[in-house]
Amino acid sequence: MADHKRILVVDDEPQITRVLRTSLASHGYDIRVANDGETALEIMKDWTPDLVITDLAMPNMDGLELCRRLRTKSQIPIIVLSVRGEERSKVKALDAGADDYVTKPFGIEELLARVRANLRRARPEESEQAPIELGDFRIDPGARTVEVRKRAVHLTPKEFDLLVFLARRAGKVVTHRALLGAVWGGDSTEQVEYLRVFVGQLRKKLEPTASSPRYIVTEPWIGYRFQPGD
Repeated sequence: MADHKRILVVDDEPQITRVLRTSLASHGYDIRVANDGETALEIMKDWTPDLVITDLAMPNMDGLELCRRLRTKSQIPIIVLSVRGEERSKVKALDAGADDYVTKPFGIEELLARVRANLRRARPEESEQAPIELGDFRIDPGARTVEVRKRAVHLTPKEFDLLVFLARRAGKVVTHRALLGAVWGGDSTEQVEYLRVFVGQLRKKLEPTASSPRYIVTEPWIGYRFQPGD
């Protein structure tokens, strides 16, 4: 059972919102619906969801702007709905702070799996909260903060999860499949573009020179190795 987690669905297509409302409610989720980003923000003034599912193309305020607005004040998981072939829009959404995306047309079971994975990310186990101090890094999973050489670095939720997973395996090669399965869920293990986007973002924020990384090192055709420094 979903323990009555709250999900806000933001989409201007009535048939999509109708299907999502019915399907998600039948799995025990508490659902509200908005037809654009402005309405979504109004709803959230007195109703705080545990997860947001949003379309990208909408009137008044689109999904990209909604992601940006939410990320200024919340780390709530965000799943965007995109049309097949809109790779640039997907990357922009991830850059704006979205955690995941599902491509239309999608199966409801796929969406439910992504919802479960993102809700799990939002409530980590107590045993996973101990700070990680390695080389140049201090990572606090409980507070979700990162310092590199005592400099605070702001990461999006998925960037943070990716860094923590790598840091807990420092010095070891971590495969694309292992990273994708752990951070995005088992249905995403072939979506290597997820990693390219997020590793690129992490390097820009963490590395002295992003084009010549020393912390997150590529192992060609296999994955990545985290080297935290001396």
